[in-house]
Amino acid sequence: MKIILASKSPRRKELLDLLKIKYEIKVSNAEEIIEENLTIEEQAKKLAYIKAKTVFNETEGERIVIGADTMVIKDGKIYGKPKDETDALKILQELNGKRHQVITGIAILAQKGSEYKEYIDYDITEVYLKNMSDEEIKNWIKTGEAMDKAGAYAIQGEFSVFIEKINGNYSTVVGLPIHKVYDILKEIN
Repeated sequence: MKIILASKSPRRKELLDLLKIKYEIKVSNAEEIIEENLTIEEQAKKLAYIKAKTVFNETEGERIVIGADTMVIKDGKIYGKPKDETDALKILQELNGKRHQVITGIAILAQKGSEYKEYIDYDITEVYLKNMSDEEIKNWIKTGEAMDKAGAYAIQGEFSVFIEKINGNYSTVVGLPIHKVYDILKEIN
């Protein structure tokens, strides 16, 4: 059965590669709209579902489509991808030296013969950032790596020196709770 990753994220691709499965990538152009009346968990699942469903509807035959969405949350405030460098600086100053959560919603839609199934879930990991100077934050932003990531940082790579510890699954913070994806794919097959 064909497996499709509905994401352009190189980090999600790297995580899915760990499963040693054959898949293709089809980027979802679904509009990501945050709804105020949903819980963080419902929001993450909904955005992942919209991405997966958009790609599912654009494809045919027996297939599995995997969608995901990652958000950073601190004190009920959602931090998505920064709009610009000024926004990235503001986000990182608010997260600086603090504990926050990273939630990744996943939606896996499967068509096998006449049977259609949806698997929708999420995972949350707590992340503790060390105290960073404004200069360290600005130097990180100058790398350009902050701009396409929720919370303006990536746990992997250069920013890892500012991660004090995590409580939960590393792959959830990267952008795809691979342990849950594995279990769902195993159940489908």
